[in-house]
Amino acid sequence: MSNFVDECGINVRGGDGGAGCVSFRREAHVSKGGPEGGDGGDGGSIWFVADHNVASLLSYRDHPHRRADNGAHGKGKAKHGASGNDLDVHVPEGTTIRSQSGEILADLVNHGDRYLGARGGQGGKGNMRFLSNKRRAPAFAEQGEVGEERWLRLELKLMADVAIVGFPNVGKSTFISRISAAKPKIADYPFTTLEPNLGVVRIDDRTEMVVADIPGLIEGAAEGKGLGHQFLRHVERARVLLVMLDLAPYDQTSPETQLEVLLNELGSYDPSLLERPRIVVGSRIDLAPDSPFEGLTVSAVTGAGLPQVVGAMSTAVLEARAEQPETEARVIHRPAGEELMVERDEYNVLVVKSRAAQRAVLLSDMTDDDALEYARDRLKRLGVNKALRRAGAVEGETVRIGELEFSYEDDQ
Repeated sequence: MSNFVDECGINVRGGDGGAGCVSFRREAHVSKGGPEGGDGGDGGSIWFVADHNVASLLSYRDHPHRRADNGAHGKGKAKHGASGNDLDVHVPEGTTIRSQSGEILADLVNHGDRYLGARGGQGGKGNMRFLSNKRRAPAFAEQGEVGEERWLRLELKLMADVAIVGFPNVGKSTFISRISAAKPKIADYPFTTLEPNLGVVRIDDRTEMVVADIPGLIEGAAEGKGLGHQFLRHVERARVLLVMLDLAPYDQTSPETQLEVLLNELGSYDPSLLERPRIVVGSRIDLAPDSPFEGLTVSAVTGAGLPQVVGAMSTAVLEARAEQPETEARVIHRPAGEELMVERDEYNVLVVKSRAAQRAVLLSDMTDDDALEYARDRLKRLGVNKALRRAGAVEGETVRIGELEFSYEDDQ
């Protein structure tokens, strides 16, 4: 089984908030002590973090569920519950995070880039928070908010200075094994390489470049033929393209035809790839010493031409780095969910969507008159009543806020 995984689904869930406590002072010589229930702790959130020490998404393919810690419940004597710990999910640099519908949510390019994957629930307020001149002995508290849960798609696009592209069995794997410490699988049949290989090539004492051996492309790769989309994805972030042409092909396809097909597939997948710095190299010159090919040639087996090709790669990479500074992370932050919305569901129930409104009804005892009065006043201050009237609510209709359903009554 392959140890390289570049695409997977992951289920993330923030921790639940702890419940607030209902408690009153009970001490000697204190006949009617006031409320002293502490707040619940916030649930932990889940963050995706780009980490250069992680090479693939393998650990999430077989174990896709990630959970953050819950917040602790509040206690008496004004003791607040501890908040749950956040959970960092470490992913390789170059990981794109998508929703289930395919929308790009974040692009974690550089080491340390972060994205909030699932928000933890807020802890509930203890009954001491509801003390007022009108409400001297509140016998209710807030429940903790449930942590956010959702499925996401992770997609890895390798971060490389040079991407080697070419037809299958053109000598890419042998080439990268000669110029770096990479040890790819090498054989004399097409499609030996079924996953990208990375190698590090030292330019001088202080400078290195990362080279990616992309599995062989065939005509129609841009349309997905031969797993083309999975392979072409890893070319997107490369600074320089090394196009390797077979000078001794089994099917007698000329280098000119190979170049035309490869450039057509790259351009069909992403037109901007044709604007990247490009080095064209004739491979396996040892099998075609009389080839009329004009340009750089190399034999990864004998080593002929290796210094010249590596020199051209290093020059192109250093120039590209000077022109293109380190890429900034592209993160599309999700809305905080504080906006008040009222929508009808498929059963014609009016659903109030607002985090603040849901918290207003997260009370421990909605049969308590004080709790009902607090919830009613809070919803009115949030503008829920006006929003329901604008949505066309009529007397007796069912309204849902979070897990609570009730019949609508016009306060006017």
